[in-house]
Amino acid sequence: MQIEFYKYHGTGNDFIILDNRTNQYEGLSELKIKSLCHRRFGIGADGLMMLYLEEGYDFRMKYYNADGKEGSMCGNGGRCLVQFAYDMGIKKDRYHFIAVDGPHDAVININGLIGLKMQDVNSIQLNNTDVILNTGSPHFIRFVDNIKTVDVFTEGRTIRNSDAYKEHGINVNFVEKQKDSIRLRTYERGVEDETLSCGTGATAAAIAYASELGLNKVPIEVKGGLLEVEFNRISENECSEIWLTGPAQYVFKGSIDISNLT
Repeated sequence: MQIEFYKYHGTGNDFIILDNRTNQYEGLSELKIKSLCHRRFGIGADGLMMLYLEEGYDFRMKYYNADGKEGSMCGNGGRCLVQFAYDMGIKKDRYHFIAVDGPHDAVININGLIGLKMQDVNSIQLNNTDVILNTGSPHFIRFVDNIKTVDVFTEGRTIRNSDAYKEHGINVNFVEKQKDSIRLRTYERGVEDETLSCGTGATAAAIAYASELGLNKVPIEVKGGLLEVEFNRISENECSEIWLTGPAQYVFKGSIDISNLT
């Protein structure tokens, strides 16, 4: 079976995208998706997304982790899929689409950056000095003094596979505070490694950081570039009108015969 694919990235968080508006790729197996995402034997990506038609929305987003399993919400992926929809001729001033965690709005700003409205946060839990919250995907936040010295793979994997999180997994974020901004590195479940950027992680980290300072806008430096999160704080544990903003860039397109992928 031959498939046509597109490659996009959002601050280095890279994705294979399939235009599935005619359902021609329905039933693509977990093993095939995992193989496509493999960086040695496939195209290589942090995840794979499909663009669907959906009544009442501009499109539907379906996201798979690099392990081939359907994933929870991906913030950078959502921004890339908005740019892909635009590039495929779905040109709007404001997008309204649906993902696994519910409806989202998005806009392409005048400077080309894409703003994605995330789901409201209604629970922020403290575990000593660590913070746990869900921004469409579950996140564990740990503040560190020098982010460059953190062994993100080893420490992130240890937390993700601890008794508390092993069954369902959790994304693990290490955050270094700056003056009115943060630096962020993330170990992502489903990829089971550090990625260059994580959109839902950036959102979670910004909210956790801003909670103690009274901020409502936080610039974030990730290994793959710059993001920004803006939100309204309703209470100590609740936030609404959460917007994740950053670049989403087309890389290349191609075709691949998946018949022999294992």
